[in-house]
Amino acid sequence: MAKEVLKIHEIVKYPDPVLAKMCTPVTVFDTALKSLVAEMFESMYVAQGIGLAAPQIALTKRLTVIDVSYKKNTQDKLVLINPEVVETEGKQVEEEGCLSLPEIREKVARAAWVKVKAQNEHGEWFEVEGEELLARAMLHEIDHLNGVLFIDRISRLKRELVLRKIKKMQKNGEW
Repeated sequence: MAKEVLKIHEIVKYPDPVLAKMCTPVTVFDTALKSLVAEMFESMYVAQGIGLAAPQIALTKRLTVIDVSYKKNTQDKLVLINPEVVETEGKQVEEEGCLSLPEIREKVARAAWVKVKAQNEHGEWFEVEGEELLARAMLHEIDHLNGVLFIDRISRLKRELVLRKIKKMQKNGEW
C-alpha cells in the first residue's frame, strides 16, 4: 500500500487578518478532519515548529496540534479540538516564538501549569495537563484560536518595537 502524500500548508504570517479571528468550533469528526490533523502535523514539522493552530494555515477552526518533542516521542503528539482551559497555576516567563511571526522572539508570562479539556479526532472529550514547555505551547496555541498572538501579551513598548522590526523586514522584502 502506497503511503499517503500529505498536503503541506503554507503558514500564514502576521498581519494576516485570519490570525486575529475568533475560531469556530469543530462539529464534524470525519476522515477529512483526520487528514487535516495529519497535514497540520506535517506542515508544523516542515516549518520546524512544536505547535500549529488552524488559523496559521488560514482556517478558522478550533483545532491545534502540538508536539513538544518535535518527532522524538510519538506519545507526545497532541491534538486539541475545541480546547478549553480548565485550570492554571503558577507563572513562568520564557522566550516565545511563533511560526506566523518568524524571527520574532520575546519573553512572555504564562501559567506554569495548565489543565485543558478538549476533543480528539473522534470527538471524544478528554483532559490533559501540562507544565513548563507543554503548558506554554497549549496556552500559546489556544490563544491563536481566540485571535490572540503572543505579541499581544507583551508590553506596548516591546510590541511597538516588534511591529517596527516587521515593517522594516516587509519593506526590505524579508517578510
